[in-house]
Amino acid sequence: MHTFIIQSIDALFGENCWSEISVSSLVMAAKRVIAVCQSGGEFETDKDGTFLYKGGDAHAIDVDDQTKFDDFKKEVAEMFNLSMNTMSIKYFLPGNKKTLITVSNEKDLKRMIKFHGNSATVDVFILMEEENAAPDVSNMPASRSSRTTLSEAVAPIDPPLAAPLDIVDANNNHIDAPIDMQTEISSIILPLSKSTQQWQNTITGVGQRFTGVQEFRETLRKYAIAHQFAFRYKKNDSHRVTVKCKVEGCPWRIHASRLSTTQLICIKKMNPTHTCEGSALTAGHQATRSWVASIIKERLKAFPHYKPKDIVTDIKEEFGIQLNYYQAWRGKEIAREQLQGSYKHAYSQLPLFCNRIMETNPGSLATYSTKEDSSFHRLFIAFHACLCGFVQGCRPLLFLDSIPLNSKYQGTLLAATAADGDDGVFPVAFSVVDAETDENWYWFLLQLKSALSTSCPITFVADIQKGLRESISEIFKGSYHGYCLRYLTEQLIRDLKGQFSHEMKRLMIDDLHNAALAPRPELFQSYIESIKKISLEAYNWVIQSEPQNWANAYFPGARYNHMTSNFGELFYSWVSDAHELPITQMVDVIRQKIMELIYTRRATSDQWLTRLTPCMEDKLAKEGMKVRTLQVLLTTGSIFEVRGESTEIVDMDRWDCSCKGWQLSALPCSHAIAVISCIGRSPYDYCSRYFTTESYRLTYAESIQPIPDVERPPQKKDSSSALVTVTPPPTRRPPGRPTTKKVGSQESVEHSFTLRTTQAAFPELMAKRDQLNTRNPTKRGYAHTELPQSCKQLLLQSSTTANYVHITLRKRSSKELPFNFVNGDLHFDTFISSAFEIGQVPLLTS
Repeated sequence: MHTFIIQSIDALFGENCWSEISVSSLVMAAKRVIAVCQSGGEFETDKDGTFLYKGGDAHAIDVDDQTKFDDFKKEVAEMFNLSMNTMSIKYFLPGNKKTLITVSNEKDLKRMIKFHGNSATVDVFILMEEENAAPDVSNMPASRSSRTTLSEAVAPIDPPLAAPLDIVDANNNHIDAPIDMQTEISSIILPLSKSTQQWQNTITGVGQRFTGVQEFRETLRKYAIAHQFAFRYKKNDSHRVTVKCKVEGCPWRIHASRLSTTQLICIKKMNPTHTCEGSALTAGHQATRSWVASIIKERLKAFPHYKPKDIVTDIKEEFGIQLNYYQAWRGKEIAREQLQGSYKHAYSQLPLFCNRIMETNPGSLATYSTKEDSSFHRLFIAFHACLCGFVQGCRPLLFLDSIPLNSKYQGTLLAATAADGDDGVFPVAFSVVDAETDENWYWFLLQLKSALSTSCPITFVADIQKGLRESISEIFKGSYHGYCLRYLTEQLIRDLKGQFSHEMKRLMIDDLHNAALAPRPELFQSYIESIKKISLEAYNWVIQSEPQNWANAYFPGARYNHMTSNFGELFYSWVSDAHELPITQMVDVIRQKIMELIYTRRATSDQWLTRLTPCMEDKLAKEGMKVRTLQVLLTTGSIFEVRGESTEIVDMDRWDCSCKGWQLSALPCSHAIAVISCIGRSPYDYCSRYFTTESYRLTYAESIQPIPDVERPPQKKDSSSALVTVTPPPTRRPPGRPTTKKVGSQESVEHSFTLRTTQAAFPELMAKRDQLNTRNPTKRGYAHTELPQSCKQLLLQSSTTANYVHITLRKRSSKELPFNFVNGDLHFDTFISSAFEIGQVPLLTS
């Protein structure tokens, strides 16, 4: 080979130049790394599941492709003064601190060097395994494995969920009935963890005593895991347990029963011999859900979002038990209920829980109702701090919306939220109901009416359906119902069905939105005339949809340019984080969130030095910037003419401008500010009081008080609540893998976007797409998998015409899209490099 290389160099550079090149430099150098060997320390598990090695000693050894495993192991043993027979060598793969790899032969050592070829060093950990002493066969069998791995401690294991029948013969002698009550411990094929090793001696033999049957069962399971065999119950009741090896023909057996006159359980018989020689290890039995729950409970407590797929991986790595997704999910559900309490018990606590809320927070309203069979129907909560804050400092404007709950018994949360002086979400009241029905909305509004101590007319922004139109007008007489523009748009799309193309629908929806925002009737009419040119049916639909309830030009109430009811998304995100909790705990989590919100915003507002809140100061300043180009014609009365791009009439006594901007926003428009400056007044004198810092502080002046644990007995016995029994509602979450609920109110309308780019830029665009998408990359269109949850319906498809490539994207919700919207146009600057010739793209809605 050396000759070939040199001859090649001769051909390239001439015969005399090869001598200037070192032949040794042409031969590929052997891969060499420095093995940093560590021993005597301990592994600790970090929050993300990675291992950290702390303590012990460390020495460095050079290793390369030529190093022999036996020589390496001998040198390590001499370095730490260890026995080669009880020493185990392990390392981590690059970038993976969760799994230890064992080095046990030449190939393993070469792989380690190859894996770390790009690194100067590799961390090697020397672990010691205890040599198995010859056991007393009458008491304890030898372990099938002394291999070691590392893991977190495992929680105690629950007893079996059910026990077999206890069969006796005519002489009252117990018979070993062939009932396969297996513990369902799966095949253990991986090395034992440190915690599992500690279980090897949990059963010592005949005469060992336990405080009860449950302790014996737990100990037996640990023992079986540590010795890597599966077993099944022959007898299993409150005073005796008989167990045999799962493998037919294996003589291993143990029998324990209660000592007379005591609750103690004692091992009476034990055959510690296994003849199956590990055949049970490949039986592939499944783990029980309660066993999975006991294993993952502590980790779930530390990491509430512990995913079933991670549970499957961890159980496999730790115990060699292969779970499917459903087993992991069910085990997680059981563990969650063990940690959080019983869902059923939470419903029975509702009477006491409501009383505690009203005792600790006087002025609050917490009430519930049940059906004839005492099952839960609905719950209403409104804290005094929220009610008082709304009445004292918020605009008389409420947003009504709902969110489905993903708890064990499902249900829906109804909510009324307000906008504070800085346009922040302010929760007022909420209700948990068994289903979103007209009747439940009516009940919710009745409770809200009784809780609010105000006679001021309120504007509600809500859906037109679900009985809300009738309920609002009946319960809150003199108030206003502004139809949610989002729901209105969805209804238009549904009613038009498939009659129009994406482009036609987009144009009609744009005109509908513009008509809703139009401040004057003539502008409103011009936009709906545009709809009429496209479709007479759509035009008639708009006319019959009661524009006086959704169009700014005709709406009699004050909605402050808030056109949709999903204003309270912050509140709904809290609910989505807590909706899997039992009902009382979910409500208490929401209470804590509101309590923190009030405290934080109160502290923040204490630092403000402006007359208006920061958001309103910015809006007022933007209007003030437009004044320079305006000309005011002074008069002796209160009515002024202002000329600019248009001529507007300002009535200072009525706080009115013909542009309608002042009335719609409750802040002086640029025409009003021009007049105010001319008459020597301050614009602040003409701003709504709801936007002042003083009103904002009034909103958050009251505090929500903590609620004592409902498990703690009340100081005053309330006989009325003690007599009421509340049971869970009959509706339950269906079995199987749960579907992910979207946060807040989601649009069901499918959105399409079309863009075009040059043929030259197309390959780079598709490369960007392939970086973002991982599912079925061979297909032309496929689902996005690395965007936020609500973006996973995103599809990308392409077609080529002439010199351009057209890219189509479809998405069922416009929320959290990786694009920017400006006035109905779509900007891809956050998605695709600005080098692409894309620019603004119209929004196409289907």
